Amino acid sequence: MINVINEVIEALSYSFMIKGLIAGSLIALICSILGIFLVLKKFSLIGDGLAHTSFATVAFALLLGQSPIIFSIPLVIIASIIILKITEKTGAYGDSSIGMVSSLCIAVGITIVSVSKGFNVDIYSYLFGSILSINIYEVYVSLALSLIIIILIVLFYNELFVSIYDEDFAKVSGIKIDYINYFLSILTSITVVLGVKVVGTMLVSSLIIFPASSALQISNSFKKSLILASIFGVLSIIIGIIGAYILDIPSSSAIVFVNAIFFVFSFLIKK
Repeated sequence: MINVINEVIEALSYSFMIKGLIAGSLIALICSILGIFLVLKKFSLIGDGLAHTSFATVAFALLLGQSPIIFSIPLVIIASIIILKITEKTGAYGDSSIGMVSSLCIAVGITIVSVSKGFNVDIYSYLFGSILSINIYEVYVSLALSLIIIILIVLFYNELFVSIYDEDFAKVSGIKIDYINYFLSILTSITVVLGVKVVGTMLVSSLIIFPASSALQISNSFKKSLILASIFGVLSIIIGIIGAYILDIPSSSAIVFVNAIFFVFSFLIKK
């Protein structure tokens, strides 16, 4: 026990750990909050689809020598809009349009990686996460965008809440459901790109789905769900990063393991 405490203290003495914990907690917070809206709207898979889409944008950014985060955000937003447009115009189900766009983007990303040389290590870190290599610039970007997303959610909280629980009432009240869907998709796009550095494109959707699903198992109100999901998300980052350091395993997988444990624990409490 004493050895574990000493290792935790040692871990917190490193600046890269502090930066990772700060950035990761901020990103987990907004992922968890958005996750509640997306899960209840049965649109949570858009996070997974946009994460796969970000693989192509990150590969393209690295090829051009640009910042993957700044470069990817507008492109992933465009992809989210395309997904919704395909659903609207063709009548395709939401998950099929997500699958089409994400699989196409994965193909583009693989092609870019295969014809390019010299950034295989970099693309690997974005595929599977590298939160401990996050720099101070990325911490500031995460802080700024997280605050913006939280402010927007607070400002449009009523519209988001009504559109999830009663779309007919929302329409009668003058709320444009299509605009709300675009709004959620854009916020999710930004959040996914930020989360790529935390757990990678392959696992970032877990930060959206797991905390929200865990919270919805045991909460009896919408606001409690938001609070619980936020707690689960932030704790998964803190426990996951420190646990990964102690056990010498990848932090991205440790974060997902912690989230899975929270979900099982919530399920058992519900039972």
